Amino acid sequence: MPAEVISLGCRLNLSESEDLRAMLASEPDLVVINSCAVTGEAVRQTRQAIRRARRDRPEARLIVTGCAAEVERQALAAMPEVDGLIVNTAKLDPRAWNIAPPQTDVRPQHTRAFIAVQNGCDHACTFCVIPQGRGPSRSLTIAQVLRELERHLATGCREAVLTGVDLTSWGHDLPDRPTLGALVAAIMAAFPDLPRLRLSSLDGIEIDPALFELLAHEPRVMPHVHLSLQHGDDLILKRMKRRHLRHDAVALVSALKAARPEIAIGADLIAGFPTEDEAAHAANLSIIRELGIVHGHVFPYSARVGTPAARMPQVPPATIKSRAAELRAAVAAERAAWLQALLGKPQEVLAERDGTGHAPNFARVQLAPGTQAGLIVTVTPTRIVEGLLA
Repeated sequence: MPAEVISLGCRLNLSESEDLRAMLASEPDLVVINSCAVTGEAVRQTRQAIRRARRDRPEARLIVTGCAAEVERQALAAMPEVDGLIVNTAKLDPRAWNIAPPQTDVRPQHTRAFIAVQNGCDHACTFCVIPQGRGPSRSLTIAQVLRELERHLATGCREAVLTGVDLTSWGHDLPDRPTLGALVAAIMAAFPDLPRLRLSSLDGIEIDPALFELLAHEPRVMPHVHLSLQHGDDLILKRMKRRHLRHDAVALVSALKAARPEIAIGADLIAGFPTEDEAAHAANLSIIRELGIVHGHVFPYSARVGTPAARMPQVPPATIKSRAAELRAAVAAERAAWLQALLGKPQEVLAERDGTGHAPNFARVQLAPGTQAGLIVTVTPTRIVEGLLA
């Protein structure tokens, strides 16, 4: 059997997994777990994926890479199912796998191309181990990004998604410190036939003026902003060592929606951060409604050994669980109302291979049977079926 790559975690991992599949396409009987370590739950899921892969492919060589391979190296290496680990920073280097560089591209599994333009992080959020897993921030140059995007466009992809660990810090390590807005503008100019460009998670405080203008007014930049928000309470944000406060997020979203009313807001939110009391949790709940968060990723806080937050007074696990459920319910209510408002409004949907697709605002849409993957089709939804427009 050909090499299998199992991807966990963020869009950056998804992008890197596509590259791993291409690089390892000729390697037989190999399973790669591209792991995640952002939370304790992510590590648990990594271990679960390792055990499941070993059951499914008992004769294969099983290799683990990704963030958990750095942060939890000894624990994962001790698992009897694991044959070896590849350090995260070397996983896309053929020499680490003792193979020659591939001579041909392999068509990606997705009709969207995930382009990892940035990796690592220079910040020190008190809850986060990702800098340990990915190292300092480093960026591809504009020329490198354009070459990578050209390669994906040659396969027929219709939407590019720029990803990174800290995407809005792109360019800070390059000569003249270009901004992410400059990169997006360069892509728009270089590829006038690219129908859609989407951005993964953004640190709102680092959205530069050029990027704001593109998000607000460029039709080919999708009206979908996912914020690395984390919380709605100022004191908790300070204890997280985030660089924004609640009013910064409110002002940004207000300005974006004033300029482009159809823009959809997503956000990462942490439930039960150490010292979070009922008032702080209430602030976290209320920012969902205030910003109109319809794409919410809620993470129950889990202490990571070696981080400052792990040494702070902890919230009881049962309380964390219940608060996470409340946050998810609040996001679900916002999303339900938003989907209802989209009924009867035509959506330009990029068809995926699973019979669904995404509108520009990232609403997921059920498509007619037989719709060809990669096409952009107009759908006027009339109902909502299991959370999908149809």
